[in-house]
Amino acid sequence: MPTTASLKRVKGISIYRPFVYGSTAHPLSPTTRPPHTNPDHTHQWTVFIRGIENTDLTYWLRKVQFKLHETYPNSLRTIESPPFEVTETGWGEFEVQIKMYFVAEAAEKPQTVWHFLRLHPWEGDVEGKKARGEAVGSRTYEEVLFHEPTEALWEVMTGGGGGRGKGKKKGGERTAELPVNDTVDNPFSQRAEGAEIDRLREAKKVVERMIGEERAKLVERERIMGELNKK
Repeated sequence: MPTTASLKRVKGISIYRPFVYGSTAHPLSPTTRPPHTNPDHTHQWTVFIRGIENTDLTYWLRKVQFKLHETYPNSLRTIESPPFEVTETGWGEFEVQIKMYFVAEAAEKPQTVWHFLRLHPWEGDVEGKKARGEAVGSRTYEEVLFHEPTEALWEVMTGGGGGRGKGKKKGGERTAELPVNDTVDNPFSQRAEGAEIDRLREAKKVVERMIGEERAKLVERERIMGELNKK
């Protein structure tokens, strides 16, 4: 347990950690249906919290509580060690409450995110995906922010190396940096982030151009109205 002195706050500092939460689901078939599964259930699914590229979260995340639909037995599932996930079968989509409990060094209250569990394709070739029985995945990138963390948490988060981190790098330093390139299993990367920034910049240019065109139209309308009022 951290001492009282180690719970002193580091003023003027914020430190963050990236993570991913989401779900995967696939249709059940005679060969993939688990024994004793409810015959009405059509899919098997997993809801989770993971590190980017499955990096370790346990130095800041103590446990995760998943609140499932009330029709599930023991609908409040608490996972106290990795992998932080729950696997079940079912037939319906619903919203899952995911509550994160932090390590004692954090001295912080739990934080909650919500995830909509998707079982069916909703974009692209929907009917084709259904016919092929493809898995459905839904993931969200998020960051947990510790504003003015305790000295104990700062030490844990940086691995003693003064870094800002998520996993462990050589020398024990932890870093919050995203991987340079995305992969099939991880779409969140510095390259993807850069591409998104470029898209936002282009979208901003389009909006600014549209605003300029509308402003010009307004000026022209006001000129016409002014001339009509003189008559």
